[in-house]
Amino acid sequence: MTTNIEAEAAFREENNAALIAALDETGLREAESAWEVDIANDAERGRWTASLGPEAIAELQYRFVGGRVVLLTTWVDPAYRHKRVATELIARVLNEIRESGKKITIICPVVGEFIARHPQYLDLIDKVHPGSGAHPHEPADGLDHQHGPAGGPDDERQIAALEHDWM
Repeated sequence: MTTNIEAEAAFREENNAALIAALDETGLREAESAWEVDIANDAERGRWTASLGPEAIAELQYRFVGGRVVLLTTWVDPAYRHKRVATELIARVLNEIRESGKKITIICPVVGEFIARHPQYLDLIDKVHPGSGAHPHEPADGLDHQHGPAGGPDDERQIAALEHDWM
């Protein structure tokens, strides 16, 4: 059973690296993909999906914890990588969250990297619970943003459980 967990973790790392590399290759000022992508919030399953016609080509999984939106993982079908699909999905999700007035906690390193490259979304990050993926680069203030300051024990346990389950 350990092998499956290790293989799954390696797959996630590879997926994250590929998506971050795709962010490097795209014109970051252009958030739209090469296609007409529909973005829908599947609240029942806790994910936003990007679809091209009837086919789901990407998703961003989330959960609500302590009134925040915890962004867990981003996945893009390999056939659609390097086409700004992840960029468009993340930008549109963050815009929707902004309209709702909620803050975010970032577990997904792809979302963290996206926000590092698009600082107009920094205000969405919950200052008390930024999440392990919130600051992919060395922070200028020298604080440990990797884990954030300790909040309420229930919040921290819930986020730790989500990281364990989804990362």
